[in-house]
Amino acid sequence: MPDFQRRELLVQGSAALAAIAALYTLRSAYAFPTRPSEEVVPWLDQPTESPDPVGIQNQLVWEDLDSWITPNDKFFSISHFNRPTIDEKTWSMEIGGLVKKPLKLSLADVKARPRQEVVFTVECSGNHGFPFFTGGIGNARWAGTPLAPILEEAGVMEKGIEVVFFGTDTGEVAIRDLKMQQNFARSMSLADAMNSDNLLCYEMNGAALPPANGFPLRLIAPGWYGIANVKWLERIEVRDTRFMSLLMARDYVTIREEEHNGETVWTENSVGRALIKSAPAKVTRKGSDYRVIGAAWGAPIDRVEVQIDQGPWAPATIDHSEEAEHAWKIWSLDWASPAPGEHTVTSRAVSTTGQIQPAMDDPLIARKHTYWESNGQVTRRVRVD
Repeated sequence: MPDFQRRELLVQGSAALAAIAALYTLRSAYAFPTRPSEEVVPWLDQPTESPDPVGIQNQLVWEDLDSWITPNDKFFSISHFNRPTIDEKTWSMEIGGLVKKPLKLSLADVKARPRQEVVFTVECSGNHGFPFFTGGIGNARWAGTPLAPILEEAGVMEKGIEVVFFGTDTGEVAIRDLKMQQNFARSMSLADAMNSDNLLCYEMNGAALPPANGFPLRLIAPGWYGIANVKWLERIEVRDTRFMSLLMARDYVTIREEEHNGETVWTENSVGRALIKSAPAKVTRKGSDYRVIGAAWGAPIDRVEVQIDQGPWAPATIDHSEEAEHAWKIWSLDWASPAPGEHTVTSRAVSTTGQIQPAMDDPLIARKHTYWESNGQVTRRVRVD
């Protein structure tokens, strides 16, 4: 069987798309580390009720994780302002600012350009930052056209250093005594925007982007937290100064204490690239044998280790049958005949460069005073009968 996870696909025609989607479904069912007639043992610690069911929708239920690709109808979505309804027939996107040749593209114009795919696990940087928000993550196959050639065609002027992505969604923002309507907007440096992996994306898992996930067009920036992957795009603008909007400089900012020469220094950094992380997804039981299954993402993963009840770290088995550079890895650990009673299950991921997912008492986490970039080790509780 061809290794679709290690190369891009150029697909034309609805019949081909349907065939590919069916093949992925079969591969997912085959590859995921499941055992016939096993049952899921529910976690004792469940997320609390969300106070914002409109803004945060369709969180991943970890116990339901059973495929490498997250189906569109189970993919989480977040809105910071309104959720716009967009007519693709009248929609267009502008590329302007410090460019020599401003562009205006319809959806048909975008789709007529070279098509590229990437499998990318998107995680909200606030995931696991609140008791009610533990499922802000999903893995999908995104398709669109590369961003870099469009910026090259527009001709970025020499003094252009920043690329700002504006969404159609708007909301009222209060700054001191001033209230204003602002579009959702995020930015990245020109060098980051020119990364060949970045897509102007119109397709998700072989279908048009769902409205909740950015229809008709969104940015997909593999390796970045979800906030950078702007949905409902309407304008791309090149500027000669750093962009300091609500969601770049005042919110989605990580505040942390650091030690310098024996003194405490406070730092503030805008949320950007994803950090290494893993989480136990579920415990399954077949007879007296149990299995822990989970996922790891955010960096090139070398291995995952699991700890039961503060015991020694044990190596998990990574499923290599389905993987991609920017996608989560599914792992499992067989847990034979555990003692009856309540147990804790913790996982940690280790990158190919030796970076270890930090424990909750690590200064990187313990001295962080905001819930963003919550990549500390995740511990779950389960009861064995």
